[in-house]
Amino acid sequence: MTDPARPDDAPYRIGYYDKGPTPFFALQSDTRLSYCLYVPTDYDPDGDQTYPLIVLCHGTERWPAHYRDNFSDFAKQHQAIVLAPLFPWNLFFVGDSENYKLLKMGDIRFDLALLSMVDEVAARYRLRSSKFLLHGFSGGGHFTHRFLYAHPERLLGASIGAPGVVTLCDATLDYPLGLKGMAEFLGGPINPDGIAHVPVQCVVGSADTDTWEITLTPNETMYWVPGINDTGRTRIERLRSLATSLEKAGCSVRFDLVDGVDHDQDGIVPTVQSFFADILNAEVKP
Repeated sequence: MTDPARPDDAPYRIGYYDKGPTPFFALQSDTRLSYCLYVPTDYDPDGDQTYPLIVLCHGTERWPAHYRDNFSDFAKQHQAIVLAPLFPWNLFFVGDSENYKLLKMGDIRFDLALLSMVDEVAARYRLRSSKFLLHGFSGGGHFTHRFLYAHPERLLGASIGAPGVVTLCDATLDYPLGLKGMAEFLGGPINPDGIAHVPVQCVVGSADTDTWEITLTPNETMYWVPGINDTGRTRIERLRSLATSLEKAGCSVRFDLVDGVDHDQDGIVPTVQSFFADILNAEVKP
């Protein structure tokens, strides 16, 4: 009997479940991680049209399919493909909610895992470029701005949504408050000099003022370094501190304070889509 886990060498063909809102696919280089997609339903496997890629990184709540669905109409309008990774709780211990936010925990480099997901998508679909748009909210905002420091050359634009703890673009401050020691923590190089070439959005709701989750103590060893709370009391203040440090490093930063929205990803989606639309529309102009 043929082992169903060992398919023949026939090339992969795009089928019914590979278009529209897809199932979750296990990442082949590390099946502990997975991702889902939105692919425009008129995608033609035999055509020649290429598609920009939008990556949406979930927060601590792990709702990647919800993030993906929020962008399905936008993807149809702009003929884009959406990728939403899932970095699960409990990868390393029960209650492990933070694993991906500093880009590395245990034996997983989550930034490199995301790039492997992008490679898998590029092997199945015609992407316009090796660069992509990246948005993350809350815990995904943690991931997004640290990914920007590590891989700016892969980003067409970065939208940083309401992170609770920020890493300033300052090589004199210890990671994760600043960049000092970040490369050593990751076990590989970072490229902060490249961020000046990436359009950046910092976006947060005007009512996103709760501090219960983001005021840290020395017992929270994953993030704790002296001064970690000094970037501001609320997410709004901390994001302004991050935006200022990025601007000093040469980034063009758009700061969007969304009126009346609290810590709610749904509430900032139209503002993120406006930022992404500006970038995509500029890309297609002659």
